[in-house]
Amino acid sequence: MLEAFVIAASGAADHVAAHLSALVAAIPNPGQGEKPPGADKLELMLKWVAWVVFGLCVTGILIVAGRMAVSHRRGEGGEHASGLAWVFASCILAGSASAIVGVLVK
Repeated sequence: MLEAFVIAASGAADHVAAHLSALVAAIPNPGQGEKPPGADKLELMLKWVAWVVFGLCVTGILIVAGRMAVSHRRGEGGEHASGLAWVFASCILAGSASAIVGVLVK
């Protein structure tokens, strides 16, 4: 009785696997795709956004550096290291945004 059940289950699994492989074969591969009309304007806007973000990163580094200089002059120090770490993290994220999206899309 158990042998008949195992044989029936394996036959059903083979049947399901055959249908799944046919289904997967029917899914088209879009490849890299092509740009829709107006994509050049979107790329221009993304370049502007990237330029603004990198400007903000430089501004953030300068602000943290100024705060560190003022704190050093007062005899304080070390509190701004976390602020600098956050600014560096945002710079790394902004610099690698294209690569991160490329990995997630593929």
